[in-house]
Amino acid sequence: MSRPVALVTGGGRGIGSAICTRLARDGYDILLTYNTSSKPAEMLVDEIRGTEADALAVKVDCSNQGEVDLLGIHPWMMRKVDVVVLNHGVYERLDANELTMERLQLTMNTNFNGAVQVWSTIQPHLTPNARMVVIGSQLGTKGSPHGADYAASKAALAVWARSLALSIAKEGKRVNVVAPGYVNTDILSGDSDEKRAQREHEVPLQRIGTPEDIASTVSFLLGPDSGYITGAILHVNGGLYLP
Repeated sequence: MSRPVALVTGGGRGIGSAICTRLARDGYDILLTYNTSSKPAEMLVDEIRGTEADALAVKVDCSNQGEVDLLGIHPWMMRKVDVVVLNHGVYERLDANELTMERLQLTMNTNFNGAVQVWSTIQPHLTPNARMVVIGSQLGTKGSPHGADYAASKAALAVWARSLALSIAKEGKRVNVVAPGYVNTDILSGDSDEKRAQREHEVPLQRIGTPEDIASTVSFLLGPDSGYITGAILHVNGGLYLP
């Protein structure tokens, strides 16, 4: 109970899983949420519990206000939350010209509205110097011909996070955004060998990013060495996109 608490949404797989592992190593107990993939989340909890940290996975659909409300009364909230990572999200490739309002609403409800709902719900349970990192995307700045709804949701998320950073800075709280480029997660799992080689060639550092690359950046933004950084968007993409 003496360890600080980190809340990570979408923490069961990919980038979220790497963030949970890194923050547990940094000294946090981990409260992670998942929506559809319970087995990877529970396996991660077991892995973290094998170290000096504690962890717990809870099922939360961040687009569902009722489930988010339940998160707000979870017993761990009594311990207070020191750091928050908003990592949950949905992404489905769809040509921008074929985007429907239904698809747009679904993506926005999860990626953007869900983030705001989580923040609003857990805000009363934050420590005075709480820090938050929002996982955005380079697509939220440059757009995407096959993911316009995803790009729009990440753009809204980034602007909201920067606005929130300005609003709560006087309280001693910090909010920053990490915008990944190509990362070796489920989103790229359907790539052919040729497509993977093409992606690697596009990146100046000549490799696809790893979830651990993102996790180490999140760790920095939540730690004391970034104490004078808030409202920033940090692009982590191997030089692929330089806004």
